[in-house]
Amino acid sequence: MAEHEAGGGGSRRRGPYAKSAERRQQIVDEAYRAFATRGYHGTSLREIAVAAGIGLSTLQHHFGGKEDLLVAVLGRRDELGGDPDGVGGDGRAPFAGLPFADAIAAQAERNERIPGLIALYSVLAAEAAADDHPAHDYFLDRYATMRETYRAEFTALAAAGRLRDGLDPALAAATVVALWEGIQLQWLYSPERIHAAEALRGYLELAILPETAA
Repeated sequence: MAEHEAGGGGSRRRGPYAKSAERRQQIVDEAYRAFATRGYHGTSLREIAVAAGIGLSTLQHHFGGKEDLLVAVLGRRDELGGDPDGVGGDGRAPFAGLPFADAIAAQAERNERIPGLIALYSVLAAEAAADDHPAHDYFLDRYATMRETYRAEFTALAAAGRLRDGLDPALAAATVVALWEGIQLQWLYSPERIHAAEALRGYLELAILPETAA
């Protein structure tokens, strides 16, 4: 009986923590939507609090300031993106085992199915180009990681004799990043006409030679 009571007490003690986690998630979700629509600078903590149905002091109890909330939102974006590096990321994590081009196309298709994912990324990436933006280093590191990961993939393809003659792996990597981000931005305007996966696959089919039979 004592063990049962102790267990029940433990459950009751965990209740407030569960509620706190739910509240934090609710705040992050509302901030995610707001940042995707109006950007970081165009959104106030008070607006997020109102959207979450709480007071500003309650929001600030969970997040010390807007920068702390931005960090949480970017973490949520990366979680939804399916890999540690977010949209595109290394292009492989959620689709391990797929050939490079297939993994890129699959990730692009997945991104389009996640509400707000591309909008949030596009808005914040443009806004964070300013050196003093709190997400500047996040995107700076992300771009560097993406370019290096893709460069390594193209270098391996070149070593296997499968990269188009004269195509520099580093330039091909930067082109994939630029194409991906640009085509996603167009998709936001015309989702019924633009398909990022098709555009990416089209470029990669030009850059990568078919695998020959042994």
